[in-house]
Amino acid sequence: MKNTTLVIMAAGIGSRFGGGIKQLEPVGPNGEIIMDYSIYDALEAGFNDIVFIIRKDLEKDFREVIGDRIAQKAKVSYAFQEMDDLPEGFQKPEGRKKPWGTGQAILVCKNIIKNPFAVINADDYYGKEAFIKVHDYLVQDRDESEKLDFCMAGFILSNTLSENGGVTRGVCQVNGNGMLQGVIETHDITKGEEGAQVPDGNGGYCAINGNSYVSMNMWGFTPEILDELEKGFSLFLGSLAPDDIKSEYLLPTIVDQLIQSEKAQVKVLETKDRWFGVTYREDKQVVVDSFRRLIEEGVYRSPLF
Repeated sequence: MKNTTLVIMAAGIGSRFGGGIKQLEPVGPNGEIIMDYSIYDALEAGFNDIVFIIRKDLEKDFREVIGDRIAQKAKVSYAFQEMDDLPEGFQKPEGRKKPWGTGQAILVCKNIIKNPFAVINADDYYGKEAFIKVHDYLVQDRDESEKLDFCMAGFILSNTLSENGGVTRGVCQVNGNGMLQGVIETHDITKGEEGAQVPDGNGGYCAINGNSYVSMNMWGFTPEILDELEKGFSLFLGSLAPDDIKSEYLLPTIVDQLIQSEKAQVKVLETKDRWFGVTYREDKQVVVDSFRRLIEEGVYRSPLF
C-alpha cells in the first residue's frame, strides 16, 4: 500500500472572521476543532501522516491546541508559510499583510512531502466521502501518461454556501468524462432564489447554477506538483506591479494553467457531502450545531479521540 500524506493549510489570517485564530476555535462538544474531524476522517480513509502549514507566530498555540495531541495518533510535520520566504531576487513589498496564497503554502512543503498527498483548508469541514475518494485515487495504479495526474473533490455549489455572507469558490468546468477543464475563481457568491447568485456589477445579482461543481481546495496531488509550483511562483512574482500588495498565488488558478497548457489532467471526484466552515464569526454556531447533529446520528463518537 502506498503511503499518503494529508497537508492542512492553516496559515491564513482569517480576516473575514473578525479577529482571533479561526482555525483553532472549538466547535465540538469536547473542545474539538474542525481540523480534528478532518484528521479523523483522513486517518480512517487511509492517510498515513499529517503536514500542518502554519505561520511561525502560531506555532506555540497550534501545538498546544492540536499539534501535540495529533502527534500521538499519526506522524506530524510542520511547514512554515511566511511572507518573506521568496525566491532569490524578490522581496516582500512594503505594506503587504497577508501570506502569498495557497500555492506558496504548498510550496513551503517542498522538502517534506515525498508521497502522493491531499490538500485541505484548516477551517473547512469536508465530510467522509471526499477523503475516501481522494485517498483511493492517489493509491490506484495508473496508465503511463505524459501529463501529471491529479484529482479534486468536486462539491456541489449549493452545498457550500454560507448563511452569513458571500464566499469565494473555484467554479469548475467538467467534461463528460469527469475531467476538469477549467476553474474560474468566483467571488461573493451568496444564496439566491435559484440556489446561488453573484453581483452583476450594476447593483443587482445574476443567478449561477447551484448544481455546478466547485473546488473547496481539496486536491489530490503527486509530488511533481511541487516543481511546477516553484517555477510558477517566480513567474507570478515577476508579473506583479511594484505597488501590488494583495495578489495571491492560488491553487485553483495554478491548476487551471496546468490544464490549459496540457501539462496536467485532473479527475473530478463528486461528493454529495455538505460543506460547512467558519468563514464569518456568525458561522460558528452553525458549525457547532452541525457537529452535534452528526454525533447524534452516529457519524462521530464523542469525545472524538
